[in-house]
Amino acid sequence: MCLIVFSVLEHTDYPIIFAGNRDEFHGRPTERAHFWDDTDLLAGRDLKAGGTWLGVTRSGRFATVTNFREPGEHRPGARTRGKLVTGFLKGDVDARSYMERIDDRAGDYNGFNLILGDAGGLFYLSNRDGSLRILEPAVYGLSNGWLDTPWPKVRRAKALFEDVLRSRSLAPAPLLELLRDDWRPRDEDLPKTGLEPAVERTASSIFISDPAYGTRASTVVLLDRNGGVTFVERSFGPDGEDLGTASFRFDVESAP
Repeated sequence: MCLIVFSVLEHTDYPIIFAGNRDEFHGRPTERAHFWDDTDLLAGRDLKAGGTWLGVTRSGRFATVTNFREPGEHRPGARTRGKLVTGFLKGDVDARSYMERIDDRAGDYNGFNLILGDAGGLFYLSNRDGSLRILEPAVYGLSNGWLDTPWPKVRRAKALFEDVLRSRSLAPAPLLELLRDDWRPRDEDLPKTGLEPAVERTASSIFISDPAYGTRASTVVLLDRNGGVTFVERSFGPDGEDLGTASFRFDVESAP
């Protein structure tokens, strides 16, 4: 995932609201969101490395990861970051304890931002600042820098997201529309992250349409106050064409 906006306890009916885009090379093999065999894990699957960028479980566990943008620092032999997500979702360690364990070996991975949630709360960790954070009630934005780094597209996504939150009847459709926004800032306002100017420009919009690398999927996850989960994923092709939408609805299972 390369852009995420989400809220914690900012809406009367939905304690957690999440909307995010996964940006990736179109040639990287991927399975769309589905319940994985013999598990309660709902997620897409990266067929190259075996992990995922975002997932939820019927027991109410949530996880997502973004890469940290640092051109020239990629280590091919590092552990795959997608397994940070599946390691938590397929296990039974609580979110905070799992984060603490990851923190001890965070240097094994290329740069990442990790968000995990369960009944104990929502937590954030980046191995580029090393600080585990409990996410208090607020609206947050995350791309490929630190949480709430004020890149233009992060600021814009948060503003659009807050407009949606004001709606009394929240639904996935306006959140998916937000994630389709292709506005770009002026060149002088682009973040300086070390990318070539043309690449920085292409990556500066919420929705990225490019034949080689772009938005592959938009995902909305809503957790309502009664424990109901709505999960909607829309997939896209190299030219930004809509390849279809998958929708799931289930209630969080109580612990035995």
